[in-house]
Amino acid sequence: MSKILFFQTVHSTPRIHPRIVTSILSKPLIIPSVSKCYSPISPFHSISLPALKHHFHSPSFSFPSSFPTRAFDDSSSSIETQNEKEEKVGEQSEIEEYPSGEMEYEKISGWKSFVVKLKMLIAFPWQRVRKGSVLTMKLRGQISDQLKSRFSSGLSLPQICENFVKAAYDPRISGVYLRIEPLNCGWGKVEEIRRHILNFKKSGKFIIAYTPACGEKEFYLACACEEIYAPPSAYFSLYGLTVQASFLGGVLEKIGIEPQVERIGKYKSAGDQLTRKSMSEENCEMLTSLLDNIYGNWLDVVSSSKGKKREDVEHFINEGVYEVEKLKEEGFITNIHYDDEVISMLKERLGVQKDKKLSMVDYKKYSKVRKWTLGLTGGKDLIAVIRATGSISRVRSPLSTPSSGIVAEQIIEKIRSVRESKRYKAVIIRIDSPGGDALASDLMWREIKLLAASKPVIASMGDVAASGGYYMAMAAQTIVAENLTLTGSIGVVTGKFNLGKLYEKIGFNKEVISRGRYAELLAAEQRPFRPDEAELFEKSAQNAYKQFRDKAAFSRSMPVEKMEEVAQGRVWAGKDAASRGLVDAIGGLSRAIAIAKHKIKIPQDRPVTLVELSRPSPTLPEVLSGIGSSIVGVDRTVKELLQDLTFSDGVQARMDGIMFQRLEGFPNATPLISLIKDYLSSL
Repeated sequence: MSKILFFQTVHSTPRIHPRIVTSILSKPLIIPSVSKCYSPISPFHSISLPALKHHFHSPSFSFPSSFPTRAFDDSSSSIETQNEKEEKVGEQSEIEEYPSGEMEYEKISGWKSFVVKLKMLIAFPWQRVRKGSVLTMKLRGQISDQLKSRFSSGLSLPQICENFVKAAYDPRISGVYLRIEPLNCGWGKVEEIRRHILNFKKSGKFIIAYTPACGEKEFYLACACEEIYAPPSAYFSLYGLTVQASFLGGVLEKIGIEPQVERIGKYKSAGDQLTRKSMSEENCEMLTSLLDNIYGNWLDVVSSSKGKKREDVEHFINEGVYEVEKLKEEGFITNIHYDDEVISMLKERLGVQKDKKLSMVDYKKYSKVRKWTLGLTGGKDLIAVIRATGSISRVRSPLSTPSSGIVAEQIIEKIRSVRESKRYKAVIIRIDSPGGDALASDLMWREIKLLAASKPVIASMGDVAASGGYYMAMAAQTIVAENLTLTGSIGVVTGKFNLGKLYEKIGFNKEVISRGRYAELLAAEQRPFRPDEAELFEKSAQNAYKQFRDKAAFSRSMPVEKMEEVAQGRVWAGKDAASRGLVDAIGGLSRAIAIAKHKIKIPQDRPVTLVELSRPSPTLPEVLSGIGSSIVGVDRTVKELLQDLTFSDGVQARMDGIMFQRLEGFPNATPLISLIKDYLSSL
């Protein structure tokens, strides 16, 4: 069988698929006054205790007679350039259409305050917190978009966000001490956490950051805090941002492998990695635009937070500053202190005697504190939340773990249960995925479309919702993304490896007996395509692209011609996607909640209850990893190994993995090493 290589994201390391594969690369808990008005519950509990939780031409749907309300510029002249048209089409007026979901802090007082204190007295021992405590959270490494069980290791974005909300209203918490170290997540999650830091500050409590090792993402979070401290020997690497793409064309040529790739979409770059030796102009244009978005946003936020001019911040970065003293002099950090000195300072601030220990509660323990204890209960209106994280597959492999990605048959089961239930008024589908199996994506699209016909469905995007991830999202009535979410990527690339020269070099021979004109299309990797086979391949790719593009146009109520302008395999940042009609609103999960309430016509200040349908069950490795820290690394290694051994056959809807890894901060995927590893594992 011929084989083709796909570089994937952190969810699964690169591998060589054992079959010819066609890749269609298409595609916080911020709480307003509603923040304290909803409570996540699990449908798997028998009692309602608050806890943290295809058909394209279907008779069921008709093409909308009108487009969604968007602000079109009617004053464009006949000589308007194509770029100007592209920027204006689909531009929407978010403020007029959708509520912001911004948190409005209201201090608990009166009878409610008495009830909260009573609940604290009767809380379980593991949920009790001493008065005057400081919440400490170490933000480091990977941050999952999924809820985690009590036995799971690592950080969970929903739990981080909820801890900020609880701490804002918890009278026992005096402030927050964040230890921020190198992060291995995307800018979407960073935006969400930063928003919760700003919301927490509305409570009037202090929040300070300690940064022993700090890059652009870490500083982006830290500058949202009131004060920033660093040790004298801190590693600061505020040198700017880069994006890289690797090319295997020269390597494959030397070893006798000829990739035969058919690319549909001028920005579709996955095939370039196999065939080219350098970056194409279109790929360079796309990556430059994404990098400019991220870097420009970083400069704007940092300069605003530090009260400086953007050009001054950029000049400071271009000086290549690495000395902590210089950062203090220029006002980028508050002071230079070791961790123990910061704690001593907090003791003095809180009036704790020097010989006494500062009362602190960490992330894991505080995650066990229920919102019910703090009076942050939900209302009778239920909103279902379905989380879809990771690479997309149609069915679960026998070797895959429960947390190894999006399994379509499981997501579809949840979607159908919500559609058939009268309990839920609306649904939020939280997506953090670069894509995967195209058939699986299409089946989920169909089910989400059916769900949207019966009740409001809001798609909330995390770090990335591109290719198959966008395929899912476009079935929702409203799409919400962060400014720097990577999305879009509607395009197709298909191909195979011609291994004939390699076989000659190593003395290997393969002969095929076939019946049927195209029987060897999937089997004969020892020779290149015949002209008629190449023509069939091209037509197949064109057909796959047309289906994807047309379905995206249908889902977004957009003319096919306009969708063509923003498709072609191009990846967009969230704010650019919004201006082009691919996304409806900018924000996090709290804005998705606010829009859901708006859709079901209930007041924004009315409490709602979130029902998490993706609450995890602890697995044996997770239970073991909770026993000792040494098991955590083994558990992660085993999960990655099992995921590597799980091959997905057929058409793929996956975003360019190398680009995603470089932009999102996943440096652990060296293409050549991955190629060798996966080649050996596929023998």
